[in-house]
Amino acid sequence: MNLLRTQGNTERVRRFHLPYAHMESVFGNDWFGLKAESFARFFGTPTFLIAQTIIVAIWIAVNAIGWASFDIYPFILLNLAFSLQAAYAAPLILLAQTRQADRDKVMSLADAQHREELHTVNEERQQQMQKQSGLMIEMLEQNTALTATVEKLLRQNTELTETVRTLAERIETMTAEVHSRVAGPT
Repeated sequence: MNLLRTQGNTERVRRFHLPYAHMESVFGNDWFGLKAESFARFFGTPTFLIAQTIIVAIWIAVNAIGWASFDIYPFILLNLAFSLQAAYAAPLILLAQTRQADRDKVMSLADAQHREELHTVNEERQQQMQKQSGLMIEMLEQNTALTATVEKLLRQNTELTETVRTLAERIETMTAEVHSRVAGPT
């Protein structure tokens, strides 16, 4: 479940990069491209430099000591091997650098698109929050106005209740007075 969730998030996050997925491999996705890329990457490793130094040292030692004489001093065959290596390595490295620059460019563009979308979404959310804040303030003002109206109505109700009580007392007094006059003194 987490793997699916992670893959979904990766696809959602990389949606701006997916149109350029074909550029992820420097030399292409075929057999030659993969081998050429690994070969070009190998040239810059300490393993390659140490191995090349050891091979050259053994080559020179074998020929200088005289154990073999297939490439005597000035080591023309060794120079030819270096030239051949440089003839293949330089274009592969340049191709890798060019393709990496192209990848960096399109990935930068995709990142910029992603940042622009985030900025747009952020602005939309801020506008929505401002609208909601405006509505909240309007509702609070309406609530305050309604509260004032209710308070006014309560005061009027209290006044009317007092008036009704006073009138009821007067009516009761008048009724008792009229009753005492009509019925006479008993």
